[in-house]
Amino acid sequence: MVDEARARKPTPAAGRASGGGGWRRAAVRTWMLRVGSSFLIWTAVVQLTSVWQPRLPRSWPAACFDRRSAGANATVDLSVIGGEEHGLSGSRSFPPALLPRRIYKSNGYLKVSCNGGLNQMRAAICDMVTIARHLNLTLVIPELDKTSFWADPSDFGDIFNVNHFINSLRDEVKIIKALPKKFSSKIRTEPFTMPPVSWSSEKYYLKQILPLVRKHKVIHFNRTDARLANNGLPLRLQKLRCRINYEGLRFTPEIEALGDKLISILRRSGFFVVLHLRYEMDMLSFSGCTHGCSDKETEELTRMRYAFPWWKEKEIVSEKKRLEGLCPLTPEETALVLRALGFTRDSLIYIASGEIYGGERRMAALRASYPKIVRKEMLLSAEELRPFQNHSTQMAALDYLVSVASDVFVPTYDGNMAKVVEGHRRYAGFRGTIVLDRREIVELLDLLQDGKLSWDQFSTAVKEVHKNRMGQPTLRKVIPGRPKEEDYFYANPQECTGP
Repeated sequence: MVDEARARKPTPAAGRASGGGGWRRAAVRTWMLRVGSSFLIWTAVVQLTSVWQPRLPRSWPAACFDRRSAGANATVDLSVIGGEEHGLSGSRSFPPALLPRRIYKSNGYLKVSCNGGLNQMRAAICDMVTIARHLNLTLVIPELDKTSFWADPSDFGDIFNVNHFINSLRDEVKIIKALPKKFSSKIRTEPFTMPPVSWSSEKYYLKQILPLVRKHKVIHFNRTDARLANNGLPLRLQKLRCRINYEGLRFTPEIEALGDKLISILRRSGFFVVLHLRYEMDMLSFSGCTHGCSDKETEELTRMRYAFPWWKEKEIVSEKKRLEGLCPLTPEETALVLRALGFTRDSLIYIASGEIYGGERRMAALRASYPKIVRKEMLLSAEELRPFQNHSTQMAALDYLVSVASDVFVPTYDGNMAKVVEGHRRYAGFRGTIVLDRREIVELLDLLQDGKLSWDQFSTAVKEVHKNRMGQPTLRKVIPGRPKEEDYFYANPQECTGP
């Protein structure tokens, strides 16, 4: 019986032989399940690592991070923070994952022609993208100013990274490089063109502009400076303005690479200061500020002001404006103020500006006080700067990068660059920016000049005036009905700097 039972019981080999097909199918199913699970897990990991990134402006150069937080001798691993993008690291880099495109029915196309210098246009671009997002429009890559005093022929793509601009904001608004040919061919005349009202709220654009876009399909804004209010906008729009400015607007790889090199050269000497010495011909002519100029220079600046029709204010009393704090400090005044603030003679000072009016004659006192004054033309070769020559906006972009990265930023006038850089430094962690109170400074300088203050009294007074003007966290000053007099959004984007 046992032998008979053994004869009837199939061996494992016999079972595999008799049911081979079913066993193989089960094994294949198990293997495919394991492979599929592994693939899904790895896909999720890759997606998470590509989407999660530290919340830092991508346009910052590597050396922009505050070395003081890690010690003066700290080194920065460029491969970790994007240095490989400019060939600074041999490690392989991967392009960031594309954000999901926001799907919406476009109400029409928005074309914009920016006016002003680099930083006025930069702020305007942020506003125009925000308006396009708010109205569900399709934005055409902005046109830059080529007809103003600077006469720079640069296009948007000569200064900013176009593909990054489009892709980094694709989850908010659709941006295109040009109107579709099919669509533009239907417009036999120029598109409906207008300047939007300055300092307008989002309600103005919904009630006044959106109906015009729906009617004309394409609308062209021929002026873009200060066309969106500083205050009173929804928080989501204010935060979007910051995202565009600090993450969406990245300079071209060529500009960023040269900016990184400038910063690296300056960092080798340790601590460095950027002085935005806004003592250039256009500023003096436009403002009517001629303190310290000869009669011949005053006459030249006045002629220039009358030659440009868009500079509306013609008759200007220079000394009255100076006493009101509305003039840029002269190089001579700047030297005294820096000494009073405690900057030592061996301070490394980078001058961020164009050509100083009066040349080396007007720079003599400043150089005597601070021999270690440098400019980009002194740190880079003529060959390196050649592609940027005769392109003042691209040269200003280099100064912008160095200004944001510096240990201390000191503007001598509160123009567009001073304000926009101040805001960027606040966003970057409230880096030191000395916002000079020119009205108080001029009064103190005159007292010093007249012998009514000793040097020690003058120095103590200057430090006291500026103890709360060092770029610390503060709230914007709001003046209802007088937006020109209140604090500029891009100088203090408080909605984006909090916890």
